[in-house]
Amino acid sequence: MKQEINPKDTNRGQAFELWMKSPMPMVTLVKTMDVGHLLRFSRKTGMKFNMLLCWCIGKAASMVDEFYLLPEKGKLYRYDRLAINVIVENSKGGINSCDMPYIDNLQQFCHDYQKLTAKAARECQSTFLDDHMVVGTSAMIQTELDCIVNQYTDQFCNPMVMWGRYRKKWLKVTLPISFQFHHVQMDGGHAAHCLEELQKIIKSI
Repeated sequence: MKQEINPKDTNRGQAFELWMKSPMPMVTLVKTMDVGHLLRFSRKTGMKFNMLLCWCIGKAASMVDEFYLLPEKGKLYRYDRLAINVIVENSKGGINSCDMPYIDNLQQFCHDYQKLTAKAARECQSTFLDDHMVVGTSAMIQTELDCIVNQYTDQFCNPMVMWGRYRKKWLKVTLPISFQFHHVQMDGGHAAHCLEELQKIIKSI
């Protein structure tokens, strides 16, 4: 459910006053993650690495209250559900956007991921969950990337998590992950906490 709320009734009231009308309110943090355990888990179970990372992102986001808030068109909204967005290469050589609900059950999330991304690729149609707070993702695995900074548009204020190809060196596998968020939604400390939780979840899945 999506509900408009008064920013003054939240801990984001001051941030709303400071950043809502800022021409560039997005902040980007980059953290290099140890993803060796996640890669081994992917190979052991046959689950796709990117799907597992999306689930881990949803799990980490669900533990941070600020993720359920979102500034949009001069207002602040609270959601009671999260979703993960993935970009899908379709059968015509283009891309489509695909929203899927985040749920704690990894097996069910995996099933939904496979079903919804396959449908988007086949039908070349995007799907959106307007009643969920959507965390965007984008995986550019064609090359290794140090950092990604997304475009800013006032039509899309949702947080965005992006990454390239993971890196293997000796016995370690690492992956720089860029996390972009609207400053009204959260502060850098909240985002840093989320990245710490994400690393813990990746190592313990």
